Amino acid sequence: MKIEVWSDVVCPWCYIGKRRLQNALTRFDHTGDVEITWRSFQLDPSQPRGENQPTTDMLSSKYGVAPAQAQAMQDRVTSLAAEEGLTYHLDRSLTANTFDAHRLTHLAATRDLADGIHERLFQAALVEGEAVDDTETLVRIGTDAGLPADEVRKVLEGDAYADEVRADIREARALGANGVPFFVFDRTYGISGAQPIEVFLATLERAAS
Repeated sequence: MKIEVWSDVVCPWCYIGKRRLQNALTRFDHTGDVEITWRSFQLDPSQPRGENQPTTDMLSSKYGVAPAQAQAMQDRVTSLAAEEGLTYHLDRSLTANTFDAHRLTHLAATRDLADGIHERLFQAALVEGEAVDDTETLVRIGTDAGLPADEVRKVLEGDAYADEVRADIREARALGANGVPFFVFDRTYGISGAQPIEVFLATLERAAS
């Protein structure tokens, strides 16, 4: 079974969805037959590179709510993440253009490190408050995940894997995905959003049958 996962590395719901899928797989009898392929998506492709601001401020401006209300939104997501064993610090999180981070994930996929690089990027963005559009930060994250620093830097300083990132985003749109996380099982069943573990498990069983 092939599961394709469209996500963005600054998306707190995507990390929760990743954990819920992983937890569902521990209860699935055919986990050894499952292949997960990570796909790229940008929640805000218009975000200027390097113009980072606290995510809480961005939410306040985007939705026209008071900072306290934006913080309450962050707190709710943090509580849900904690139920999955994730320790978010969204008060530290920053907006970022994630295009280069996604190019890095495609490099990692060529080394069978796709899951590890996504885990590390989620940690950097949602737990550590890193700016994941900064080249030096991405080099460090890449090496943390097991990639050679010189290879990461070469990719980031050029345009390698840019076409692959754009193709993933186009494909998500073609499949009807307007947001992430978005999970597709054998191109037959789909799950939109970080649904409960039981929904993932039921979909796994349905796809397997």
